[in-house]
Amino acid sequence: MTIVLVVVAVMVAAYLLASVRMLKEYERGVAFRIGRLRAPLGPGMVVVFPGLDKMVRVDLRVVTLTIPPQEVITSDNVPARVNAVVLFKVTDPVQSVMAVENHAVATSQIAQTALRSVVGRTDLDTLLAHRDDLNEDLATSIAKQTEPWGVEVHVVEIKDVEIPEAMQRAMARQAEAERERRAKVISARGELQASTELRDAAKTLSESPASLQLRYLQTLLELGADQNSTVVFPIPIDIVGPFLDKFRTPAAPAHTNGHRPDAVFAERGTDG
Repeated sequence: MTIVLVVVAVMVAAYLLASVRMLKEYERGVAFRIGRLRAPLGPGMVVVFPGLDKMVRVDLRVVTLTIPPQEVITSDNVPARVNAVVLFKVTDPVQSVMAVENHAVATSQIAQTALRSVVGRTDLDTLLAHRDDLNEDLATSIAKQTEPWGVEVHVVEIKDVEIPEAMQRAMARQAEAERERRAKVISARGELQASTELRDAAKTLSESPASLQLRYLQTLLELGADQNSTVVFPIPIDIVGPFLDKFRTPAAPAHTNGHRPDAVFAERGTDG
């Protein structure tokens, strides 16, 4: 009789020891006792009686879900392979168990469907250049479906977009043509601005002969820095005119009819 009591005590102790479970801080337990839902358990030490209770552990941490590449056709009829990543977490452990069989698999399927739907409504340029807007649309669409399951979607990011090689070459040619167009426009604007500045400079110099002479002297100074070259530089007559008048020999006025010799020469030269 004593042996029987000892065996029974050992079995009861083993049963009670097997009933003790440990739940981490980021875990919750959804338990069913004889098929009926109990209150959520955890964190810490909880008691789940084998044979009477069944507990499902639910992780409350953020889960990273990778959406496999999806074959989609954009609104401008360009085939593409698009994959994405979804970050979600369980906010209601009971609903994540009661409302859906497997919330991770269900979220993955909904994300794939939403990705094909959203990308199919956009063109290729939007898909490549405005991913932030598409990510927001995806997050809103997925969250609307997963909210009744107690699953909250935090982030949806489109990772890679693969397009055919022929389309890549066409886009490269388009980008090259666009860069050439911009270069020509910038060059034309530079020439227009330079011509405007030169016109203003010429107008300013024409209004001040002294500035024009200083500009000539500055140019001579710059050319004189190279001693191995011969430079033929035209000098305006208004610069050397005073020096020529100073050293010019006066002539007799008898045959000039009241004009200076240089004036006669000028007149003869004009007459031919």
